[in-house]
Amino acid sequence: MRKSSKKLFTSKHFLLEQESGFFFNMKYFEDEVHNGNWDDVEKYLSGFTKVDDNRYSMKIFFEIRKQKYLEALDKHDRAKAVEILVKDLKVFSTFNEELFKEITQLLTLENFRENEQLSKYGDTKSARSIMLVELKKLIEANPLFRDKLQFPNLKNSRLRTLINQSLNWQHQLCKNPRPNPDIKTLFVDHTCGQPNGARAPSPANNPLLGSLPKAGVFPPLGAHGPFQPTPAPVPTPLAGWMSNPPTVTHPAVSGGAIGLGSPSIPAAALKHPRTPPTNPSVDYPSGDSDHLSKRTRPIGISDEINLPVNVLPVSFTGHSHSHSHSQAFSTPEDLPKTVTRTLNQGSSPMSMDFHPVQQTLLLVGTNVGDIGLWEVGSRERLVLRNFKVWDLGACSMPLQAALVKDPGVSVNRVIWSPDGSLFGVAYSRHIVQIYSYHGGDEVRQHLEIDAHVGGVNDIAFSHPNKQLCVITCGDDKTIKVWDATNGAKQYIFEGHEAPVYSVCPHHKENIQFIFSTALDGKIKAWLYDNLGSRVDYEAPGRWCTTMAYSADGT
Repeated sequence: MRKSSKKLFTSKHFLLEQESGFFFNMKYFEDEVHNGNWDDVEKYLSGFTKVDDNRYSMKIFFEIRKQKYLEALDKHDRAKAVEILVKDLKVFSTFNEELFKEITQLLTLENFRENEQLSKYGDTKSARSIMLVELKKLIEANPLFRDKLQFPNLKNSRLRTLINQSLNWQHQLCKNPRPNPDIKTLFVDHTCGQPNGARAPSPANNPLLGSLPKAGVFPPLGAHGPFQPTPAPVPTPLAGWMSNPPTVTHPAVSGGAIGLGSPSIPAAALKHPRTPPTNPSVDYPSGDSDHLSKRTRPIGISDEINLPVNVLPVSFTGHSHSHSHSQAFSTPEDLPKTVTRTLNQGSSPMSMDFHPVQQTLLLVGTNVGDIGLWEVGSRERLVLRNFKVWDLGACSMPLQAALVKDPGVSVNRVIWSPDGSLFGVAYSRHIVQIYSYHGGDEVRQHLEIDAHVGGVNDIAFSHPNKQLCVITCGDDKTIKVWDATNGAKQYIFEGHEAPVYSVCPHHKENIQFIFSTALDGKIKAWLYDNLGSRVDYEAPGRWCTTMAYSADGT
């Protein structure tokens, strides 16, 4: 009985690894390969990668299925071999038709070792061992397994935290939540019974839960509701992937979908999303949709900018992305609780950025297209610019038509260049404007770019090849790179299938790259070339996400 229980626990243990995709247990994988449990091998792998994820994954699955095929031939089980050929190996014919034909011809041989390339094939045990060496090399080189081959360090209290979160979530769903819920087991979901006058025992006395608060409810999990799942960690592929890029890349493809049409939904309308769409086939309105691209003031949002104490930004130089970095807080007690500045902008702020050098200068963009520059220390507004197109004649006809139909424009993003000599403004209609800053209240027009069809959802500065560039993304599903001096377009990156929501340029050693995220939850990485995206991931929750690097770049 004890042995059976141990086996059950072990199988559940590996099932958890597979389903979470958090830790790849190489020892378990080796044992399953040595034992020839091919279905279990592929099932375990499927929790971490699929056949067509990249060239390493394709090679891994091919070697496993080829070995399974050769073993069936070695046993003279022709029916099994044909089944493996049709069900498992045929998928590779798309990538190498000649190889698939050669594998098929092995069926005609009495002994497949008559094939010159397989003449040194020994017995089954030695063949599995040789293949396993190759598989381990492929897994270690595969960026999808990065940081998953070592068991992660977990805090001793992690299990208790997860249990408390689970119980908090269950208690929030109770139809009749009681102040002191009586929770006796984790094997079934908790529900509070109908109130009958009897007082439930306190959960603080439950040995399973340990110490719990006595206030009657479990600790809130976040500021936005009773339950917020912890986002899955986004892999950091560029630690190894960028230093040795694969030779096989995703081709640059058209941003438009084939079929009856999949118009764009402006990301501007979803800058503060609450829940992901339940229907995967979302009907996207057009980029200039009246009710979406005109961003009216959200209910309950003030026109004032409240700055808590201790939140003056910490400048950080040496990065391509010029986000200001606020101080890190080690404990909840360190969080600011006192408002030290209230600045009345006059319309709802949509985006803000502190100057990277003069750290009390705050740039603000609003929902009616206004730009404000504040000296936070003195509470003085140095600059206020209302939205206007600098050169309407140079704008595209779609932009001119959109502005005639509805002149309302919102700021989606404001950002300083790394040295603070320029700042960029991305608007909800087609254009970006770049200003030069000369100190005090002196702001001059520098560049106006008709960048995208629909909204421009994000803007960033970067320094590829030691040349300052502007990066934009928009509702037209593209990312574009512009010369910050003359506005010339340098690159256009296509491949997203939904409006691009955010861009995050960065560099590692001497390699410059850009992350981009789209409304369908796809994350892609690009080099400054025209070879298409190098990496594809799904964001936590498969929903629009903003990416940023920590101040130290790790």
